[in-house]
Amino acid sequence: MENGQARPFMTICASSSTLMGGRGMSTHDRINTVERVCTDLVRHGHPVTFTAVAKATGLSRSTLYRDTDLRAIVEHHKHAKTTETPMTVITEEITTLRAAVNTLAEQIRSHEEQLRRLRD
Repeated sequence: MENGQARPFMTICASSSTLMGGRGMSTHDRINTVERVCTDLVRHGHPVTFTAVAKATGLSRSTLYRDTDLRAIVEHHKHAKTTETPMTVITEEITTLRAAVNTLAEQIRSHEEQLRRLRD
């Protein structure tokens, strides 16, 4: 909210840093983008809906529904309490970052395994 008024939704869409229609985005990028958009929607007083998130991220609604991680993020923000304390927000951001790090660690382990097989 700026000066007590909700920020226009189109401004949120335009400020999303990766409006690529989902093409070329890694799973990690999609998770971060969806998380960022949901947080912006809540912060600026807009309802978090699959349609709004799809519009702001450039991802299709079916992608948001089918990808369990993305769906969980949208559902979480959709049903989250609006009276969150700063500590709650930080805790949730840490949880999201932890999930992203775990995803990256799994990808690294997978790539290391592929490299070992190629060397043999």
